Amino acid sequence: MESSLTRIYLVRHGETEWNRAKIYQGQMDSPLSSLGIKQAQAVASALRDDKIDVVYCSDLGRARHTAHIISAPHGLVAITDERLRERHLGVFQGLKKDEMIAKYADDVHKYRSGDPDHIIPGGESSRQRYERSIACLHDVAAKHSGENILIVTHGGVVRGFLEMVLHLPMNAKRRFSLYNASIARLSLYNGHWMMDSWGETWHLRNLEVQDDY
Repeated sequence: MESSLTRIYLVRHGETEWNRAKIYQGQMDSPLSSLGIKQAQAVASALRDDKIDVVYCSDLGRARHTAHIISAPHGLVAITDERLRERHLGVFQGLKKDEMIAKYADDVHKYRSGDPDHIIPGGESSRQRYERSIACLHDVAAKHSGENILIVTHGGVVRGFLEMVLHLPMNAKRRFSLYNASIARLSLYNGHWMMDSWGETWHLRNLEVQDDY
């Protein structure tokens, strides 16, 4: 059987109103800001001439809106999968950092410890987010072997994919920035994953970029 090369474009959603306000979102939703819409349009322009066979996205509104803008030039409709959702941040969702610390100091300390098995009250652990999103990535890659796949998702999910490809532990200190509407590229050949690029923002050079939240 002839081996085939599968290429995957990973895009973090555009900036939201809560990103701008530095409010933790998790699985709560906030609409794209006017800048976020422009960022998504910039991704669409950057990938307009690339051959994209299929688009997947998280079912959260900020990812769906970003995916809709990017997939339109290709005449595609994004397929949603809830496994691509951001980590459920439980009681932290909808709060700013100082509010989190004031209300849940002990839980914030555990959250920052990097323990992949710590479950935020009312939410989930990093490991739970990692396992569901990695399962989705493998399923999508197997279903569309040899194709060019675009996935629009969230910062935590994209970082989890990086950890998988580079064989990094989930509690490794983060050294990679990941901005809104940035692009990462993976490839899968003969069962081996490769990272071709990470955190591309060249298409956003005339726009602002926002990390985290």
